[in-house]
Amino acid sequence: MTQVEVTEVLLPGVGVRYDFTTGRGERFAVVTRRSGDVEFMTYGDDPDAPRPLWRLDADEAEVVAEVLGAPRIAERFADLTKEIPGLGAGQVPVTGSSPYAGRPLGDTRARTLTGASIVAVVRDDTVVASPRPDEILRPGDILVVIGTHEGIAGVQAIISG
Repeated sequence: MTQVEVTEVLLPGVGVRYDFTTGRGERFAVVTRRSGDVEFMTYGDDPDAPRPLWRLDADEAEVVAEVLGAPRIAERFADLTKEIPGLGAGQVPVTGSSPYAGRPLGDTRARTLTGASIVAVVRDDTVVASPRPDEILRPGDILVVIGTHEGIAGVQAIISG
């Protein structure tokens, strides 16, 4: 597997741009907007003069994220939270020994107790975005959590028991 170097550029008020060069020497940029829209571009020597390839709205981008690998949703949230000081994103695994494995998400009372929000559940190759309180947690699930670092640690403590 070839290692591709990705350069990340914060675009204040817009989102994040990721620049990389393929093994064939083609230069690409992917802009993830705060709205969830994603733009794909190519460019020559000047990354400020891109040629648009296509644009996806937030729903379409989610579909592509699922196709390419569900765990990338956590990375996307992490990147977007870099724009907001004090806010972070984390991944919390649900193990078989968790007191909440086999129980509804709402039983955790995570948001009430920590102020952090569980924004997605990554399960195998799928993502349950904006999970409902009645979503049953399963061993092997990865919870995508947005909040302060203390809040994320609090969710980890709750889930691990």
